[in-house]
Amino acid sequence: MISRRNIRVKVMQTLYTIETVEDQKDKARRLLDKHLEQSRQLFVYLLHYLTEVARYAEQDAHHRSSKHLPTAEDLNVNIKIAGNEIVWKLWDDPSYQKACNDIKPQQWDNPDLIRRTYQQLTETAIYKAYIAIPERNKKSERDILEFIFTDLMLADEVFVSGMEDNFIHWDDDAEMMNQLVLNLLQKPGSYNFQDLLGNEKRKFAYDLLDAVINREAFCMELIRPKLKNWDAERIALLDMILMKMGLCEFLYFETIPTKVTINEYIDLAKAYSTPQSGQFVNCILDNIHKEL
Repeated sequence: MISRRNIRVKVMQTLYTIETVEDQKDKARRLLDKHLEQSRQLFVYLLHYLTEVARYAEQDAHHRSSKHLPTAEDLNVNIKIAGNEIVWKLWDDPSYQKACNDIKPQQWDNPDLIRRTYQQLTETAIYKAYIAIPERNKKSERDILEFIFTDLMLADEVFVSGMEDNFIHWDDDAEMMNQLVLNLLQKPGSYNFQDLLGNEKRKFAYDLLDAVINREAFCMELIRPKLKNWDAERIALLDMILMKMGLCEFLYFETIPTKVTINEYIDLAKAYSTPQSGQFVNCILDNIHKEL
């Protein structure tokens, strides 16, 4: 499931768009849905690429056996990984099938890169150990896919560069995607690919977005006195957005501990705004929290 931290990032991006592009406020929820949908597309594509690498074993066997003068090795390519039980369980998942039909992840395929990843895989000791054992067990089926994902895909600069080109939000979502994929390999069939949020987190996303938009004037009444010698109009836009988001969590999300809220927005300020933003956002939110 998509984490609350990533939901905050998507809300932040939506609010930034509203502030910088005219006539977007009435489209706020649709903009947020678009950002969330981009994460779903990325997740589905990563799984698609992973399974395409596994499937390539059959293509490799066909190409090599079709040579004019195939060697004995060409005629005996091991295709065990193409039948990986987790891969087949994913392919048989109606939710994943529908997601693939809707998103069409093959639109981002680079056949040369898929072949390159597969060839790198076949040269590794872990792959040779995997195909040397005819039997299948859950651990080895999972381990080989985890190896492809973490050691060959995410560790490959060429692959990551391609992801950055095709998915502008890659840097925002990469860490979460790593966790989502590994969780799915642990428990295949556990995700609803039509809704990676669930009702509770979707409500959190919408409520946070609506709160910042609808309570902006009240938030500014609380923020301005704490700015001291700072001109509110000259503060970095992202800093102001993050402070309003944090303040709305204080006011309207009582189940979230205030310490968690402050730490989250300090981290977001450091990651997305200026080098001094983390300390600045911390100071303002902490002062308002004490007053509240």
